[in-house]
Amino acid sequence: MKKIISLAALTAILAGCADLSQTGSSNVTADGFGEETLMTAQPAQNSASDAYLMAAAPKYYVGSAYKVDDVQYIPVEDLTYNQTGMAGIIPAELNGTKTSNGEYFDVTQMVATSKTLPLPTIARVTNLDNGQSVVVRVNNRGPFVNTRLMDLSPAAAQRIGLNGQGKVQIQVLGDQTIAVKNATLAGTMPVSEEKIVSEQIIAQPVQQPVEQVSAAPSGEYSVQVAAFYAQDSADSLAQRMKTYGDAVVVNEGDMFKVRIINLNASQARGVIDALRSNEGMAPGLLKNGRWVNADSI
Repeated sequence: MKKIISLAALTAILAGCADLSQTGSSNVTADGFGEETLMTAQPAQNSASDAYLMAAAPKYYVGSAYKVDDVQYIPVEDLTYNQTGMAGIIPAELNGTKTSNGEYFDVTQMVATSKTLPLPTIARVTNLDNGQSVVVRVNNRGPFVNTRLMDLSPAAAQRIGLNGQGKVQIQVLGDQTIAVKNATLAGTMPVSEEKIVSEQIIAQPVQQPVEQVSAAPSGEYSVQVAAFYAQDSADSLAQRMKTYGDAVVVNEGDMFKVRIINLNASQARGVIDALRSNEGMAPGLLKNGRWVNADSI
C-alpha cells in the first residue's frame, strides 16, 4: 500500500514539473532562486551621422558669459566635455519656438539644451539609472536653473527612460561636433565625418581693413581658427591666416588645428573681431592652453 502511494505522489510531482515547463517557469534554478532576464536592447536610434543631427545650423552660436541666480556660466568650446549631473525635460508647449542658434525646437527630434556648450554640439547622454543612452543635438541655451545641467526633448527623454528629472552623463562627441560646426560655418551639409568641408575658409570680400597683428612672444592667448582631418588643408589655412598673426598648425590626436598664438588680450580681441567680420568665422579662444569664452576679453 505504501508503494502505491509513493508512485502516485511521484506521478503527481512529475506532472507538476511538466506543467511548470509549459507555463514558462524554466527560469527557476536548482537553488530555488529565479533568474531575471536583463533587457539590454534599446530602440533603434538616429546615430551621430543622422541627417538632422549633422545638418548645418542657421548660425554657430557660443555666446557671452551670463548669470543664473548669481551663478556665472561661461559658454566655451570644449570637445573633452564629460560631466554628470541632473537633466530634465523641455516643456512640450515650447514646440516650434526658435532656439538660440536660429533653429526651431521640435519635440520629436533628439535635441537638448545646455548652459555652456556651443550651439550646435553633438553629445551622448546616458541615463545613469538604467544605462540607456541617446545621441542628441544641443541647439538651445538652458535650463535656466542651477540644479540641472541639461534638458532633453520629450522624444530624447523617452528614448532613455527619463521621467521628470534624473542623473545623466553628458559626453561631447568631438569629431561629430567639429563636423557640424564646419558644416554650419560653410553653410553646407558635411560630406562625411572623415572629410571636413573646407568651403568655410574661402576668402570673402574684405569689409574692413586688416592690419598685421604683431605677436607678443609672451602672449598668453591663442585664437583657434579651424580644425581639420587633412593636414594640407590646415597648412593652407595657416598660411593665409598669417595676415592676422603667428598662425601655426597644432596636431592633437587625429586633428590638425589652426591657431594664431602668442597674443595678449588686446591682440586676441582684435583677431577675433577681424575673423568674424572679414572671414565669417566663429573662432575659439584659449588662455594658457585652456578654453575660455571668446567674448570674455
